[in-house]
Amino acid sequence: IPHFGSLSQSEEEKIIIDQKFVGGGSMIKSITNIWTTVFILSVFFYCSLANAHGNVALEQDNCVRNMGGSMVHLSTYQPQYDPEAEYCTEIPKNGKTLWVLDLIDHALRDMPINIQIVRASGEAINETVASLRSVNHIDGVIKGESDLDEGLYTVYITGEGIPPVHYEFPLRVQMINYADAFSTAAVPIIVLLLLTLFTRKFLRLRQLKL
Repeated sequence: IPHFGSLSQSEEEKIIIDQKFVGGGSMIKSITNIWTTVFILSVFFYCSLANAHGNVALEQDNCVRNMGGSMVHLSTYQPQYDPEAEYCTEIPKNGKTLWVLDLIDHALRDMPINIQIVRASGEAINETVASLRSVNHIDGVIKGESDLDEGLYTVYITGEGIPPVHYEFPLRVQMINYADAFSTAAVPIIVLLLLTLFTRKFLRLRQLKL
C-alpha cells in the first residue's frame, strides 16, 4: 500500500484512479460471471421444459385421449413449412396438414375406426372437411391428409366396438394460443428479473464496501 505522505498530489490522484479502475474491472467481471451463470441455468431450465412433452407419461400427454383406459395419440405435421416439426392440436399455419393417429389400445386395431374433422362456424359445428373410415390398421396406425384453413376444428374418432368408444381432439389452425405464448414468454421474463435482481444486489454490496 503506498504511503501518500511521500507522494505528490498528482501521484496520489493517479493511485486512487488506478485503484478505482481495478475495483471497477473486478466489479464488471463479477457482474459478467453472475449474468453468465443465470443465463446457463435459464437455458437448462428452458430446455427441460421444451423436452417435457417427450418425457411425460401417456396419461399426461396432451396429444393422448383416454376413454376408460383405451387410448389414442394424435400427431400432426406440415412438412412443406418445417420437415422436422411435430405438432398436436396447435397447428401453426394453414394449408396441407398430415395427421397420424396411433391406436395405443390394441383392441382398437381389431375394429373399424371412423374419423371426422369438423370445422366450427360461429357457435355451430356444421362443416365436415374430412372423413375417413379405416378397417385395416393392424399395425395400429391410421394416416391422413387434410387441407385446413385458419380456424377452429374438432377431430372426432369413433371405434365401432361394443360398446363404441369416442374421442375428440380440438384443433387450432394458425391461431394464437395465449396460454402457450405466456408460458414461452415466462422463461425470458424470469431470466431478466433474476439478472436485474442479482445485479442490483451486487451493486449495493459494492457501494457499501467503497
